[in-house]
Amino acid sequence: MTHTLRSRTLAAGAGLALACTLGACAKSEEGTSSGSSSTDSQAAAQQVAGEKGGTCTAQKYGAKELALKGKTVGFSQSEKEANPFRIAETQSMKDEAEKRGITLETTNANSQLPKQIADIKTLLAKDVDALIVAPLNSSGLEPAFNAAAQQGVPVITVDRELDAGFCKNWVTFIGSDFLEQGHRAAKAMDKATGGKANVAILLGSSGNNVTTNRTKGFVDEVKASAPGLKVVAQQTGDFSREKGQQVTEQLLQANPDINAIYAENDEMAIGAVTAITGLGKSPGKDIKIVSVDGTRNAVQAIVDGKLNAVIESNPRFGPLAFDTAEKFLAGDPVRENVIIKDRQYDSTNAEEDLDSAY
Repeated sequence: MTHTLRSRTLAAGAGLALACTLGACAKSEEGTSSGSSSTDSQAAAQQVAGEKGGTCTAQKYGAKELALKGKTVGFSQSEKEANPFRIAETQSMKDEAEKRGITLETTNANSQLPKQIADIKTLLAKDVDALIVAPLNSSGLEPAFNAAAQQGVPVITVDRELDAGFCKNWVTFIGSDFLEQGHRAAKAMDKATGGKANVAILLGSSGNNVTTNRTKGFVDEVKASAPGLKVVAQQTGDFSREKGQQVTEQLLQANPDINAIYAENDEMAIGAVTAITGLGKSPGKDIKIVSVDGTRNAVQAIVDGKLNAVIESNPRFGPLAFDTAEKFLAGDPVRENVIIKDRQYDSTNAEEDLDSAY
């Protein structure tokens, strides 16, 4: 289903409280996630850390140069807006399009690759002038992206990198350095545990480079600089709060010596908090927890002593995505990878920086 800005519904405010306390329950991320209002989506806008890879131009790609104001852009979201990251990401796109006088058509693939392919083709049928896509997987979207290239419609990808096709069927990737996030998480875990712990990793969903690189970065850093950390278990929680709770319960029952958890997103970490509490242990104390994202709920959990550190993954792509689209369509070259800066939260800054979380 597509939505235009004329019929948009604002996401819930970022300051919404959890429907239940972190230690009491962890249902699906629906209904208990923090949202992002227009003000919040601009509160901590992305900043570029660096650019790398080749360059792409409208002429090389086969796109017509034009000014985007008054035109139409399509945004293909990969997953339902049922967790804070996706809520903030979509809201950021809507806010920025409205600010620039651009009509935004949005779709949501609900975590189904065939649907995202169909969604993108639907947007192309509406004669969008550019596409911004949050890919579900790092491969598999070629039929839709090839259709975009044939029509000369530039595709800007955000959040998840693609395996191939640069300047053939997409023009740039904007997102975090996921490998570095893993490295930073390992360093934070080393500090939180005093350098010695049995660690379980709650893996994200399979088929994308976010999970692959957050895992590799963590494991590589442990080997390089934290020999007292032992990774004793790895199991997917699919970036879901409910699955994160279930997997944590299973892992702790099977291996009661686990005393640290690295969750590859905040939703799984919050699920782990509930599981640990339910087993009569104290999250953040008996079992240290480090995660990635920077949601308001997770940063609040640091303030409450239930999480130990969070590596940010900023979802507010709107301003940078539209800046890049306008630059490209003006005929200027864009780089293959645009890497954004990500902050880090722990007990030293969580309370002070809570309002900048999403």
